[in-house]
Amino acid sequence: MTSTLEQHATNLRQESAAEVPWRTVVWDDPVNLMTYVSFVFRRYFGYSREKAERLMLQVHTEGRAVVATGNREAMERHVQAMHGYGLQATVSKVEP
Repeated sequence: MTSTLEQHATNLRQESAAEVPWRTVVWDDPVNLMTYVSFVFRRYFGYSREKAERLMLQVHTEGRAVVATGNREAMERHVQAMHGYGLQATVSKVEP
């Protein structure tokens, strides 16, 4: 049986892990035009033209870009939306 102190420490670790931000990563692909990727970022995320184009260029030149960070559920919704637009996207945990 665990002590109250050990249980409290376990609960704190679990809460800290839940608070770790997650990110939505969009990956480069050979199918979608750069203008379309920029359009999706503007339309879905509401980013300015400048920010959308900067992220699109990062996807194009570096192969990926982090387009959003937050709680896991929200990032999973973003990934599903990106898939709906035909973009490749994943969720990953932000490492401290």
